[in-house]
Amino acid sequence: MSLATARNILIVLAIAALVAIVPGGGTAAAVAGQAAGLVFLALIAWIGTIQYRQHRSTLYGLGDRRRAIVYVAAGVAMLTLTATSRLWATGLGSVVWLALMAGAAYAVFAVFWAARKY
Repeated sequence: MSLATARNILIVLAIAALVAIVPGGGTAAAVAGQAAGLVFLALIAWIGTIQYRQHRSTLYGLGDRRRAIVYVAAGVAMLTLTATSRLWATGLGSVVWLALMAGAAYAVFAVFWAARKY
């Protein structure tokens, strides 16, 4: 094991000890986790914005009906992803989650497949 690897392991263990020993350490860890999650979501939104700007003409070339199908499918997928923890809590919810995600994916696939068919 290299010195850098040992140092990194010690840093992780020290942070874990602080979270476990210091009062309120669990709360601080939860806040840090939420902050990291928000940064991740912001990066996804930023990448989505860039992709939209780069492919705007392709999306407008689909026509109003097909573009609406793509947008509705994206909305269904996003709402389904936000409700993942609630839907996976029950067996029927898991089936509904799979059906919604599969339906959204199929709608997007069908629109772009039909658009490339010409």
